[in-house]
Amino acid sequence: MDIYRGYTPVLNKLLEQMLGYFRTENKLHQEKTGDSLYEHLIGRVKQPKSMIEKCQRKDLPVTPESALKVNRDSVGIRVVCNFIDDIYTCIDLINNWDDVTIVEQKDYITNAKPNGYRSYHMILDVERAEKDIEGNTPGHYFVEVQLRTIAMDTWASLEHEMKYKHKIKNPEMIGKELKRVADELASCDVSMQTLRHLIREED
Repeated sequence: MDIYRGYTPVLNKLLEQMLGYFRTENKLHQEKTGDSLYEHLIGRVKQPKSMIEKCQRKDLPVTPESALKVNRDSVGIRVVCNFIDDIYTCIDLINNWDDVTIVEQKDYITNAKPNGYRSYHMILDVERAEKDIEGNTPGHYFVEVQLRTIAMDTWASLEHEMKYKHKIKNPEMIGKELKRVADELASCDVSMQTLRHLIREED
């Protein structure tokens, strides 16, 4: 079953539109400062099977409305930055995009999750020429954006790999160790940011 029905081409175009915005901002930032805004950028349209499973997990009807309006991550972007400051620079830039409205923000960098997870999450409402699921023209589509440093992304990827692909015999001990490692990496992020400031002051 294709939960997106006829909306998949629009979602693919939306993904390329958003990736294009970030690439343009990165190019302008490089020309202005000599630095990149991010280390790497990835995006995806959530696979129909994954979206169906999410709807079922949340006791939602398996419909295009659930996929495109209730769940707001049919299109997802991850921006992995070198430094913490770069994340907030990206957020400022997103705020200035004319056809994009920020509808939700969660700062898990300033306020980490109890397990140590750190990232900045945004839900964007993006205007498109195509009709949306509610019949509006121009249409409005949601995009989830996650912004992280390299250290945050590495931790999140490894934590997911270990917790979801293996049966852990001592979950409490492993959880405490993962939290300790997350805190150490966060400290490294702050130290690297401080070093960057010091180097720039010398230039």
